[in-house]
Amino acid sequence: MKYALILPDGCADEPVPQLEGKTPLQKAHIPNMHSIVARGRIGSVRTVPKGLTPGSDVATLSVIGYDPVQYYTGRAPLEAVAQRITLQPDELVFRCNLVTIIDGRMEDFSAGHIAQPEAEKLIADLQAKLGSDRVAFHAGVSYRHLVTIKDADWMKVRCTPPHDITGQAVESHLPTGKGSEVIRELMDRSREVLANHEVNQVRRDLGESPATSIWLWGQGAMPRLPSFKKRFGIQGAAITAVDLIRGLALSVGWKLIEVEGATGYLDTNYAGKGEAAVKALDEVDLVAVHIEAPDEAGHNGDAVSKVKALERIDEHIVGPIIEKLGTFDAWRILCLPDHPTPIRIRTHTMDPVPFALAGTGIVPDEASVFTEAAAAESDLRIDPGHELMEYFLKSRMEG
Repeated sequence: MKYALILPDGCADEPVPQLEGKTPLQKAHIPNMHSIVARGRIGSVRTVPKGLTPGSDVATLSVIGYDPVQYYTGRAPLEAVAQRITLQPDELVFRCNLVTIIDGRMEDFSAGHIAQPEAEKLIADLQAKLGSDRVAFHAGVSYRHLVTIKDADWMKVRCTPPHDITGQAVESHLPTGKGSEVIRELMDRSREVLANHEVNQVRRDLGESPATSIWLWGQGAMPRLPSFKKRFGIQGAAITAVDLIRGLALSVGWKLIEVEGATGYLDTNYAGKGEAAVKALDEVDLVAVHIEAPDEAGHNGDAVSKVKALERIDEHIVGPIIEKLGTFDAWRILCLPDHPTPIRIRTHTMDPVPFALAGTGIVPDEASVFTEAAAAESDLRIDPGHELMEYFLKSRMEG
């Protein structure tokens, strides 16, 4: 049996006025995703347990079959795994966004999706001026970086993801709790380092968003996840441009497949991801393809780009994978987002998401389209979400 898991991050949505009252899934031309439903089943799954924040970390843990209530330690630790950063028992790691704060408001959680060379220069200078034996800055990709802090296991800090407060005053969303003064001080001092930095001077001259501050969040200690092969008996591989998903994949023992031009943004190499997935199916039991673009469009409030991203995913990734799966004697495919990222609110929600699955041993239902409405009408509902993976891999479906 060969398995394919396709994750169009954040693609579930609400009806959008600029899309004639349709959701992006309803508006997009996605015949291959619809064909999964027509050949198989559609349902809904709750990927975010009550009491947890609806981030991709929590939700994707559920999707790949791990109960976040048991295994979740924070977003940043998973990204640290992706960067091969080893944490000591007393050490915490924080996600460190380069952000644009103007007049006390979060104008841009990505500093205009700052370019890699600029970001690396800023992080290097932050390390030179704010780093110490206790604090270290680690460069990531674009606006996504990490900060590790030693002697921090006593901290009980509550932090807010910056993408949740776009356009809002930041004062009421600053870190709170035990040890938060340390985190606030780092954020405050970063503004002094970045205020007149040459990188920001050039960005302002070009009319681009300057990186005015760091924003620390998503903290935690090193995760301990049992291997996917031990849990489910199959070997997996992942294709993604996002460190969070890379870290999850490495933590469960999946192979990482690199794709040139995969950016984690709207301009990612869709065709390259599809080609890599097709090739990987000859080598592993399960290939998971994660595409961040719909989520980025949701955070940007850009309905048109969300539709375009879905259409590119359908054409260049879903289509080729379905065609390849058809060359095997037995196969299954599962397609779903980790969480919704509605255009209206530009952040994640914990609402259940639609999933579509088809293949060997799966008896079709009566649905024919992959949409939120079709999923809501289905009596196939999975809660808790971490049970979906075993359902996908091992169950025999009845119509």
